[in-house]
Amino acid sequence: MNPEIKENEFVDVNSPDFKVEAEAPLVKVDNSTLSQSKQQMKQIWDRIYEVLSGLPEYLSDFFGEYKRPLVTLGLIFASIVSVKLTLALLDAINDIPLLAPTFELIGIGYSVWFIYRYLWKASSRSELVNDFNALKDEVLGKGGPQ
Repeated sequence: MNPEIKENEFVDVNSPDFKVEAEAPLVKVDNSTLSQSKQQMKQIWDRIYEVLSGLPEYLSDFFGEYKRPLVTLGLIFASIVSVKLTLALLDAINDIPLLAPTFELIGIGYSVWFIYRYLWKASSRSELVNDFNALKDEVLGKGGPQ
C-alpha cells in the first residue's frame, strides 16, 4: 500500500453514496458485420488453400531451376560439418593420456618405412610412380585389366 494515501481517502464502493459516472456502452454486432467477417475469413482460407495446393509444383520448379547451386551449398555444408566432426574427434583422442604420443610414434615409424621402401633408391621410386599411375588409370577408367 502507498503510505501517502490515508485510509479515509479510499472510496467505498459498497456505500449507498457511490455512483458510477458513466456506463460503458455495449457493443452491438449486427448480422452484416458477422457475414462480412465470415466472408473475409473464407477468402483468407481459400487463398491459403490455393497456395498450399500449388506448393509441390512451386517446389519442383524451384529445385529444377536451382539444382546445381543447391547441390553445391549442400556439399559445402556437408564438408564443413565433416571437418568440424573430424576436429572434435581428434581433440577427443588427443585428450586421452599416452594415446597422442603413441600415434605420433606410429606416424614417425610409418614415414621412416615409406622413405626407406619407396624413396631411398631410384628403382623403388620408379616402382612407386608405376604403382601410382596404375592406380590413377584404374580410378579414372583408362586402360587396365578388364
